[in-house]
Amino acid sequence: MKAHLTVFALSAILIASIGMAPAFGQSSVVINTDKPSYSEGETILVTGEVAQLLGGYGLTITVKSDLAIVYIGQLTVGADKKFSTTIAAGGSLMKNDGTYTITVQYGDNKNNAASTTFEFGGSTIKPSTDSKVTDTTVSVSGSSDLIGYAITGGKLLGVMPDVDANSLIISIDATNDGSLTLTIPRSVLDATINGGDDDFFVLIDGEEVDFDETVSSTDRTLTIAFPAGAEEIEIIGTFVVPEFGTIAAMILAVAIISIIAISAKSRLSIIPRY
Repeated sequence: MKAHLTVFALSAILIASIGMAPAFGQSSVVINTDKPSYSEGETILVTGEVAQLLGGYGLTITVKSDLAIVYIGQLTVGADKKFSTTIAAGGSLMKNDGTYTITVQYGDNKNNAASTTFEFGGSTIKPSTDSKVTDTTVSVSGSSDLIGYAITGGKLLGVMPDVDANSLIISIDATNDGSLTLTIPRSVLDATINGGDDDFFVLIDGEEVDFDETVSSTDRTLTIAFPAGAEEIEIIGTFVVPEFGTIAAMILAVAIISIIAISAKSRLSIIPRY
């Protein structure tokens, strides 16, 4: 009788431990969100776990609607084989209501991938056009440097910097297929890596597109073809002009100099005098 009870108890413990383990199945990655649906302004908490650590590899995460990528990033897998990140629901790219798919890829093996979905109720955020547009130039909030432009097949409405995404969001009214050529000062937007130029990432209404580019020491010129009906072009780099521009940098520099001066004076005041 005791033997039967012992077997029963061990079986119960085994079943419970299996229930608490991640259900990897054919994939060696699992992924979850904290909620099945989100409203604009909420935070999407993404968590997951891998079956084994792969040295030298990060984890790529993308969020995609039915037609376009709305978010892409890199995550680090912890020593405990777990990962997590947060994504803001809404914004300039995640604006349509519907089902969105989150996919993670760990390493090169296709089995090291997993996906999950969530519902989004739609965004009411509209691109800002708080910029001055002439026939050949457009201003950007936070910078005195102008972006030169030429457009066919539509009209340029405005340009807004997105500091969090290191990008420029360009609003257009595309009545026909056309193209937009932008001469962007490096002081406004740039993409660099290890001291050299890096590629921009260009989206039209959330979908990645190819473009032509020429560069100089002071600016970068992009020519982007767009289809009729296009509304928004986003150019993502590694730096975009900050909200308060040069003034903020000057204030910060003065503050740092003041702190250094006060610290030096304090040290001198405590030196014993003989």
